[in-house]
This record gives sequence, C-alpha cells and structure tokens, in this order.
Amino acid sequence: MACKETTTEKIDPYIWVPLEVTATAYNSIHDQTTDNPHITAWGDTLVPGMKSIAVSRDLIAKGLSYGTLVRIATFPDTFHINDKMHRRWTNRIDIYMGENTKKAKEWGRKKILIEYAVKKKEFDSLTLSLQN
Repeated sequence: MACKETTTEKIDPYIWVPLEVTATAYNSIHDQTTDNPHITAWGDTLVPGMKSIAVSRDLIAKGLSYGTLVRIATFPDTFHINDKMHRRWTNRIDIYMGENTKKAKEWGRKKILIEYAVKKKEFDSLTLSLQN
C-alpha cells in the first residue's frame, strides 16, 4: 500500500512586479501630516505597528492602488497601500513607522527595489491587452 503524498504548499495567486522607487518614512504626528495624523488620504485609521505605506500618485496609475500588497526587501513583512502622498512627489513610497520618529529619521531616503502584487488573472489580461 502506497502512501499518498500531500503538499501543503500554497499557490501564490499573485505575480510580483519589481519596481525601483525612492523610499522615505513617515509618522502619525501633527508635524508630518494634516489635521488628523491617524487618518490616511483614503480615510483609513493608522495604528502604530501597521504595515502600511503611502504611494506617490503616479504609482497609483501604474497599479499600486489602494489595498495593493507590497514587499520591501529590507523588511520581513508584506505591506498594504492605504495612503497616498502629495501630488508633488513622484516614483516614491513612504513607509509608515507609527510614532517612532527616530526610526523614520534613521531610515532616511533611499532608492530601493520593491515588488507589488498583481493578481495572476489581471496580469494575464493586462499582458494580452498590451500585445494587441
């Protein structure tokens, strides 16, 4: 009698698209935001510890829209896009670091490679439309 092999490996439903961006960090404090430092431009509430990023508006047009998953090589976690930056910024992400201004200042500004998730079905449709 043979044992049936089972796999617990999950199939990733996403294509991870690489993109080089400038990355900065921000905090939910009055000096860095508008009236309510805990509310994002899309209306979400920020809580220290959240894995959240803001994106420049030109990146939204490239597919990095609200709710998109993003991997950043220097962090072990996956982030969600739930905030957007002022129109003056381009090709930029802002990593949310709660109220820890020291950590944000240490991060500074750097060019990094990120990967953002596109559902395989959407990616296939986009590829087909670009080929035609």
